[in-house]
Amino acid sequence: MIELHHIPTINALLNGVATCFLLAGWIFIRRGEQKRHMQAMIAALAVSALFLGFYLYYHFNVGAVTRYERQGILRPIYFFILFTHIPLAMLVVPGCLVAVWHAFRKNFEKHVKITRWLWPVWIYVSITGVLIYLMLYVFH
Repeated sequence: MIELHHIPTINALLNGVATCFLLAGWIFIRRGEQKRHMQAMIAALAVSALFLGFYLYYHFNVGAVTRYERQGILRPIYFFILFTHIPLAMLVVPGCLVAVWHAFRKNFEKHVKITRWLWPVWIYVSITGVLIYLMLYVFH
């Protein structure tokens, strides 16, 4: 059984792994390797879904608020990252669902139209998820 206090670390690792898959998917599509792109992006989606499950489980059991106690220059930086991360993270799930829908229907024109804005948002959310963890639990 996974203990609740380990979930933030697990989630940071999942965000880091998702970032790697997102970067790999981007590289593969730039090289014209559609099958490898699809595999990397499905892996990013699976890891991100696992993250979301752990995230929701954690916050339903611990509560919604995690306090950032540190003062100084890092405080406004933390809150800037957090307050951009949260609304963008909420866009990733529906964006992914629509992008995957179009990809599986082989409607690549619409898939590309969505992923041109979705990929930068998703990579930002993945990276800032790790940064938020580091600022809360490692560099506090």
